[in-house]
Order: sequence, then C-alpha cells, then structure tokens
Amino acid sequence: MLDRLASQHAARVLSVARDGDARAGRSAPDAAISRSWERCIANHGLEPILPRGTLVLDRPALAQRQEKLQDFVELARVEMDRLYQQIAGSGSAIILTDADGVILNCVTSPGLARMFQRAGLWLGADWSERHEGTNGIGTCVMERQPVTVHRDEHFLARHIGLSCSAAPIFDPAGNLLAVLDASTVNSRDSKQSQFHALALAAMSAKTIENCAFQRHFRQASVLRFHARPEYIGVIAEGLLAFDGDGRVLGANQSALNQLGGLSREELMHLRVADIFDLSLDVLMGRASVHATVWPLLDRRGHGYYAMLRGPESALERGAMSMPAARRSTAAARPAIPPQTAPAPGRTMSAVIAPRMDLEGLAGEDPAMAYNVRCARKVVDRNVTILLNGETGTGKEAFAKAVHDASDRADKPFVAINCASIPENLIESELFGYKAGAFTGARREGMRGKIVQAHGGTLFLDEIGDMPAHLQTRLLRVLEEREVVPLGGEAPIMVDLHVISATHRNLPDLVASGSFREDLYYRLNGLVLTLPALRERADLAIVIERVLAAEAEGQPVELSFEARNLLLEYPWPGNIRQLRNILRTAVALCEDAEIRPEDLPAELGRAPGMAGPGAAEAAPRLVSPPVETIAATDPEGSLASAEKAALLRELERHRWNMTNTARDLGLSRNTLYRKLKKHGITPPTLS
Repeated sequence: MLDRLASQHAARVLSVARDGDARAGRSAPDAAISRSWERCIANHGLEPILPRGTLVLDRPALAQRQEKLQDFVELARVEMDRLYQQIAGSGSAIILTDADGVILNCVTSPGLARMFQRAGLWLGADWSERHEGTNGIGTCVMERQPVTVHRDEHFLARHIGLSCSAAPIFDPAGNLLAVLDASTVNSRDSKQSQFHALALAAMSAKTIENCAFQRHFRQASVLRFHARPEYIGVIAEGLLAFDGDGRVLGANQSALNQLGGLSREELMHLRVADIFDLSLDVLMGRASVHATVWPLLDRRGHGYYAMLRGPESALERGAMSMPAARRSTAAARPAIPPQTAPAPGRTMSAVIAPRMDLEGLAGEDPAMAYNVRCARKVVDRNVTILLNGETGTGKEAFAKAVHDASDRADKPFVAINCASIPENLIESELFGYKAGAFTGARREGMRGKIVQAHGGTLFLDEIGDMPAHLQTRLLRVLEEREVVPLGGEAPIMVDLHVISATHRNLPDLVASGSFREDLYYRLNGLVLTLPALRERADLAIVIERVLAAEAEGQPVELSFEARNLLLEYPWPGNIRQLRNILRTAVALCEDAEIRPEDLPAELGRAPGMAGPGAAEAAPRLVSPPVETIAATDPEGSLASAEKAALLRELERHRWNMTNTARDLGLSRNTLYRKLKKHGITPPTLS
C-alpha cells in the first residue's frame, strides 16, 4: 500500500515538474510548490522516491552553528514557546533553523519528540531543498516568503505525512537570517486548515525579526513609526536606525514600505532630516519623552505617529552584557565618568545605575520586552492591567514603572497588599472612614488608599486574596468612580488607574465562586505574565544588575564558581530572594569578590566551603600542566592550540576571568563559551 502511494506520488510530481500539468485528477499545486519541484529535479537532481535518510550534522558542527547565532536563538526561544502555546493540541513542533535550513532549536511536547525525530525533524538536521526536496523550511529558504507545504506537496514521498508552515526571518541588512517553522506529523486536515498556523508563524517570525533589529542597533537611535498610532509597538511598525550624526544605519521592511518603497541602498545614503520634516536636534529631543507617541511628517507630506528610542549609554550596555563584561577599549572609556571607573579586573557591577523604568525592568528577556510593549500601548488609555506571576517576580516594581511612564507620573502611586492586611482592617484601609466610625477609630478619621490614589495609580497586590464582601465594594468603585468612606454618606469622586496583581489563578477562583466574575472581567483589561527568574533568558544580566544595586557603589564582582551557583539555582523566591542573598553576600565577601562560601548552603555549594569550620589556610589552585592537557587533547591541532593558549592566559591571570577576557580582547561571555567548548573547568580548591 505504501509503495503504491509512493509510486503514485512520484508520478504526479514528475508529471507536473516536467510537463507543467496535473494528472490523476488532481489540481496543479501552488506556483511556489511547482517552482520547488522543478528545482528539485533540474538543480538538485533528486528523485521523489529517495532511499537515503535525513542528513544530520555531527555535534561539533551543530554547536558551531548554534554558537554563531546563540544570542538570536535565545531571543527567539520565548516567541517559539508562545507560538507553541497558541497551537498546542495540534501535535505540532515549533522549529528554528539557520539560513541554510539546519535545525538549531525545537519546541514540542516530550511525548511527540520521538515521532518528530523519526520524521527527521531534530537538532542538526539539514532540511534544505537540496537534501530534503520541497518542504516548509527548505522552500521558505528558497522563496524567501511564508509558505505552507502540505502532505503530498512535499517532493519526497517519505514526507507526504508532514504539514509544514514556515516563515523567513531577515537580518537588518535584508539577508535571510533564519526560518521559523510549525510542523505536524501525520496531518489529516486540509491545506486550508493550515492557513491559521502559517499566519501565526509569520507573525511570530516578524516579532522575532523586529526584536533582533532593535537589539542589533541598541547602540544607535531607533525611530518607531506608523501611519496609525495603535500600530506602534506591534509587528507592523516601521523601524529606522540612525547614528549620532543622523545617518541612516538600517531599516526594517515595514519602514521601507511606508517610505514610498525606498530601497535599503537608497536609505543608506540619507540622513533622517532628508526623510522627515524636522531637524536632527528636534528629533533627538524626543528621546527624553520616549514613552509618548507624537505626530511626524515626511518630506512628501505624509503623516505618521512615532516614538524614539535613544542609544544605550556605555553604562547601560555594560548592564545588558552577559555577564556585565567590560572591554578595555579606548572607545568605551570616555562614557565612564573617571570618578566611577571600575578598578582593573572588576566587572561593571559597581558603576551600573540599575534602571527601574520599563526598559530597565525588561532587560533582554523577550517575554518582559513583550510585556513592556503592551504596557506602553495602554498606559494612558485608562485600561486596567492585571499582572500574573510567582511571588517575588517584581510585580509591584513593574506596576510602579508603568505609573512612572504614564501621564500620571507626578501623581500618587499607592500600593496595598490585600493578603498582608488583616481582614477586619482591609475595608478601612481601602475605603477610609469618617471620625467616630467605629471604636478605636482616629478622631480625625482617615483617607483610604483609594482616595489617596486620586489622580494617580492604585496598585492592588495579591488581589486574589481580597475578601468576597469587599470585592463587591471595589467593583462599585471601579464602575462608578466614587467611594463612600465607612461611616460616611456623601460619595467622594476619584480618578485613578488600577493595576492589580496576583500569584493565584483567578479564573480558577472565579470557577470555584471565591472571586467575583464581574470584578475579574473589570480588572483584566490587559493581562501580563511576569516570568519567573529561572525562566528569564537574561538571568545573568538580572544577577549583575541586582548585584550592582545591592553593592551601592562598591566595586564587587562574582567569582566564576559563585556566578555558576547563582545561574543554576531555581530561585523559588525569584528576584526578592536574589536581592536578599546578594545583599548578604556583599556584606560578607572579602576583597570585593563574592565566592561560594559567601552564599547560603541552599544554593548547592560544597559543604567544605562553609565559612565556620573551614580550613584557615587559603585554598590552593590545582590544575594540570598546560603541556599535559595539550599533549593528550584528542581534538585537532588548531583546537588544541586555542585550548592551550586559553589555559596559559588563565594561569597567567590566576584564573581571573575578567582580566583574561580583557587581555584576549574577548567579552567574558565569549570566554565562558570557549571554556565550555574545550571542556575547561576552573581549578579545584584543595
């Protein structure tokens, strides 16, 4: 049966590819599919019934490709997870490949992983047309546009059970950078049913592309614009990067389309003042009000709405490195005030002023960046915001940053934790009371939190723990915008923006009847989920920034071993726990370096590293001689030479990673990757 189906498929493919018609009573395939079939025969010399299996790169070759795009792969991971959740239940895998069609990352359920591996969809597999014929990934690479290849549209007969929807991701220069693909195995649906998956894949690819554009040009200014203000911050926005002299450095495709179809080559010869009807000085002045969308005209008289993100300072770039590395280059030094320049061999932690605005809280985590984009779009539209997230993920800090970014920033920000106030007091805390309202009340009465927040923002933390009878009163306040204090009769009008937060599942509480459904729908105008610390793609950055805050100007750095302990710990208490641990470690450490013995035992340090009872003698570094390692290294001569050179430099600097990276002209992040590549571990303590 399978042989007969394969033969019929081969006959149809060859007929269409060679004769340009469709036989066996079937309609001709899409033009993109027909072109691909023709390439498979004329250019790649393939036959529909091909006996060989999928080409899979060996581990070193795959690692080299992954390392080349490591930052990009990490950036794309959150959007891949989001896309997978959107099509969960369809038996899909979300796949990211490089520009050659080699699979670099894959998201699917553990139960489906083996099935996708049998289909050849696994890490390191080469799904270019040259090897696998017509398929979503390879054909997207060739066509450079979103494409669905459904079942028997595949060239090779062994792939006719697959359905693949893929979209291209381009770099700032317009070159193909990667492909994002959603694939299913043994699909029984029609091709029309895959259009939804293709649309979602294309949207996710564009989101990743825009994020990668802004990261690539984070040291430049980026103008974000669109003819409609609601499109600022979404995938349709135009992005135009330019330097301090106003010279255009790059543009995304939406920017090119909106600017009358100008080519990238034409834009590269222009300045922003040649494109838009305002001077560079006026434009740069808008960077100080980057949260505001303002009107903009181009030289043709076409109108837009725009926001401007200014370039990151040298200090911010240090904060956003992984870890906070500092290269000793002349170009970087002028941006660091001499009085705060770090001592040689120290990280930038001591001189970074951690930003608590929305961008600062987002760091380089795609999920947080998404949250910030959404929050900015509604910040002045009186849309209620509901923040979900584990305890300690920084929900109040995020709410405060939203308040500071709004036009209410000069008005009160009032926070109340509904779980920490005794139930018999929360009503008076929220609504206030008149003089003599109850026994023990203040003689002059008290303004409640709601009235205190008038004109500003009311933050209701742990809203899921609010008593049921108060939920009714809160709902009335939100609906009628007035509050009646306890013991009072006349209502007090209030104008406020409400942000609430919880670590509990409010829909479950609604289903159980412990939380009012109408209040839930009144609070969840925009629902954002703050990722747990262990889930953040920029965990190393967060650690460095929290350390900078807790060090309060001291030049404190983390040892290699301490940093690894912090990175590997699951952080059940999230950022709040991290702050407490680093605050204590800063106080305990000696020589301005935090070591494993300065951290609590719960982080997994070796028992022998405990402070009390440890040997008084200073630990001695023990590492094998460089010559011995080089002589026994089974790698090639070039790899051995690099490994030996690394070891020599590490020993010369007594395994101080910052100094070694500086003298080698590397970032610490690159140095750590090279150590991992060569299997080099820090010397043991004995």
